[in-house]
Amino acid sequence: MRSFPTVLKAGVLSMLSLSLSLSAAMADQPAKQAFGAVTLPSAGTPTPIGSYAKGCISGAVALPDDGPHWQAMRLSRNRHWGMPQTVSLLKKLSEDAVALGWGNGILVGDMSQARGGPMAFGHASHQVGLDVDVWFTPMPEKRLTPEQRETIPFTSMLDKSKFLTVDGRKFTSTAARLVMTAANYPQVERIFVNPAIKKKLCDSWTGDRTNLGKVRPMYGHDEHFHIRLTCPPGLASCKPQAAVAAGDGCDKSLAWWFTDEPWAKPKKDPNAPPPKPPRPVMVSDLPKACAALLEAPANRNAVAGTRPPAAPASALAPMADDDLPDLPDSAPSPRAKP
Repeated sequence: MRSFPTVLKAGVLSMLSLSLSLSAAMADQPAKQAFGAVTLPSAGTPTPIGSYAKGCISGAVALPDDGPHWQAMRLSRNRHWGMPQTVSLLKKLSEDAVALGWGNGILVGDMSQARGGPMAFGHASHQVGLDVDVWFTPMPEKRLTPEQRETIPFTSMLDKSKFLTVDGRKFTSTAARLVMTAANYPQVERIFVNPAIKKKLCDSWTGDRTNLGKVRPMYGHDEHFHIRLTCPPGLASCKPQAAVAAGDGCDKSLAWWFTDEPWAKPKKDPNAPPPKPPRPVMVSDLPKACAALLEAPANRNAVAGTRPPAAPASALAPMADDDLPDLPDSAPSPRAKP
């Protein structure tokens, strides 16, 4: 008969083997599928792991669905998780928005999933709890119902009858002040806007331009602006991106967006075979800690907030620009900037 320590050791080794098998099986899954299936964050200290476009988040916290001056949008996506710094910034921005005259506050779009990671649609980044989209639609005085949060269309700031031109009736001076207010927060690393909006700011912003360089032109981003926070100091697990170049960004790097090059369709060889579908990002492509994070116990006390009961469809009020089509979740990116 084997001794008790021998039996105990065998049990531990068996459990370890099972854990390793589970981790290996998890690593072989498409990352979008694996992270999209997890609805609650892990327990523990909030920690971003990896980079904005290749990572995950441990111990994420939720932005409540409703606040004094904000409402979270598209609740069904379950993407209002992030680092505490991100939630704090949104609360601050919502208060500043009211002081600027931006309606009753802000409408908050996607943050991150409960454990971060790649999403099934909409974003290449937003993976470590330090990215958030803020709509270019002020929060109305009358609170939106859950149905309205799912269905109201985005409002584009562009004049769609012209090439890369802002519609001045929509992108008002208040909208410009809101973007620059966010850019002036020291914890903000970058803000992504449509190239036309960046140009409008370059041409018209008369205030302090010290942080105008943080505002970066990018495909899409005409119906919301994307705020990215810096990696928290002292966290080696968070991989920062290269610092923004000095200056206000109103230079040839912006002028490039107004040439044909970014928008030209790639040339195709008519005799070439059809391209193979791109290989999906697997869990194994992310930092190793992300596979283990998927198996970590859930923090079942983490909730996004109390959600009001659904209102009947007949109670939905029409919104401004309701004649605009619902924009796609991600804008096409014909060519990446060199």
